[in-house]
Amino acid sequence: MIEQMHLRDLGVIAEATLPIGPGFTAITGETGAGKTMVITGLSLLLGQRADSGAVRAGATQASVDGVWNVPEEGAVADRVREAGGEVEPIGDGRAELYVGRTLTAEGRSRASVGGRSAPAGVLADLADELVVVHGQSDQLRLRSAAAQRDALDRFGGEQVAGALAAYRACHDAWRQVEQEFQALVADRDARAREADDLRATLAEIEAADPQPGEDADLAARAERLSNIEELRLAAATAHVLLSGEGDGPDVTVLVAEARRSLERAGGSDPALQAFADQAADLGYRVADLASGLSGYLADLDDSGPHELAAVQERQSVLAGLVRAHGTVDAALTLLQTGSARLAELDDDSDRIDRLTAAREDAASALDAAAEALSAARREAALRLGSEVTAELRQLAMPDARLEVTVTPGAQTAHGRDDVAILLAPHPGAQPRSVARGASGGELSRVMLAIEVVIAATDPVPTFVFDEVDAGIGGAAAIEVGRRLRRLSRTAQVIAVTHLAQVAAFATNHLSVVKANDGTVTSSSVRGLDGAQREIEMARLLSGSDSEAARTHARELLQTASSD
Repeated sequence: MIEQMHLRDLGVIAEATLPIGPGFTAITGETGAGKTMVITGLSLLLGQRADSGAVRAGATQASVDGVWNVPEEGAVADRVREAGGEVEPIGDGRAELYVGRTLTAEGRSRASVGGRSAPAGVLADLADELVVVHGQSDQLRLRSAAAQRDALDRFGGEQVAGALAAYRACHDAWRQVEQEFQALVADRDARAREADDLRATLAEIEAADPQPGEDADLAARAERLSNIEELRLAAATAHVLLSGEGDGPDVTVLVAEARRSLERAGGSDPALQAFADQAADLGYRVADLASGLSGYLADLDDSGPHELAAVQERQSVLAGLVRAHGTVDAALTLLQTGSARLAELDDDSDRIDRLTAAREDAASALDAAAEALSAARREAALRLGSEVTAELRQLAMPDARLEVTVTPGAQTAHGRDDVAILLAPHPGAQPRSVARGASGGELSRVMLAIEVVIAATDPVPTFVFDEVDAGIGGAAAIEVGRRLRRLSRTAQVIAVTHLAQVAAFATNHLSVVKANDGTVTSSSVRGLDGAQREIEMARLLSGSDSEAARTHARELLQTASSD
């Protein structure tokens, strides 16, 4: 529950502190005093959209700070910690949560949660766990089919919630299979063309049979064959010079003579013997070099224009692969991966058969889940209609009858049901949708009755009602006050009201007081009790604090106190 709220420069309120606390808090005040700003401030704390027009004239910014009493552990505390804030333990498993919101005249907004700056969305997340707000717009929202379905689902409790969760799981599974099936069928022709193209491409690569690094090897061979005459001349010249086959000296003979000369004198000096050994090694090397050149020349003789033509032809084949795929390595990669892709494409008929079976299974499971959800809603609808009807009898609508119907509708993520809340305001009247058949006052009482009934199965920590008594008065207003008091037994209730019959049942009465110095209008908030409360109640009853009005106010307070 919210323990306290502090407003500064919000609308006509210069500065005000609202001690709220448990039970039923009624907020009253003259027209234009700023009662709506209390709801606006609370809405800001709940993460709703900020309107710079709410900043008090002449101020640079407005601010709202609140203190909530929350469980020390649970969804609220977890979300606060996730946002980087903290709750402050106060004992008995409870904690205080400090939240705030500032709004500048330029429209910029900042929020704080548990002592840390946070996006306004965090406040909205916390609001889902903390409070239900009902204003005039929320009464209008009750006219929508979605809001009526949500009200029934809340009342249905775990039975409907479990059936709805099971339905949504089946719906998600069915939708996934259906989307996969439709995509496969829609792309079947394109996939067939892709398979044909891929099959032809793989056949082309397999026919070429490229080898890793082959293009580089072919380039080197082509370079060699293109310069074969120059290579033959160089190798032949070197071979002649080394072997002495021409007119020049024989290098092998010369090196051998040098070795023998050194060996003859090597006995006198070991250094010369070392040189003789080197000369012997050199002789072997020269002989090997000459032999190698002879073999190289023989290989060149075997090579010829026909081999160059074959190399160039092979290069042409690989060039086609490079043009198609970028590189030879890319073609080889496609050859390795393309077979798996081709097998996947060729498996379309089998996949369609498998997905068809999966669709049927998913549809059957969805049908069963939808029927279970509809059955749970129908059962809850009977109970909700009966219990709300009983509440309406206590809200000065003794002959009214409320029905909740669940009929087949379009399939959505929320089920296959159309939920309608119907009201027959008097005997003999046919039940009509509250969207068409309920006046503003009747709609206010229907909404309150629904919340009172739902609170028994789906408790909410805090309810906020903004003029829930609009369009009613007299005995009906007294019954609204009684129901708000009853609702406050299990939840905190905050109600902005203009009726003394409602305010009389509050356990905490706050008044928004307007002051005007001739130039600026400002408002403040004060708690009322004793004589001050009687005066405010008299003003609400008659617009004055005459003795007759005060007597009536006292009687009303005594009635509420003894109720």
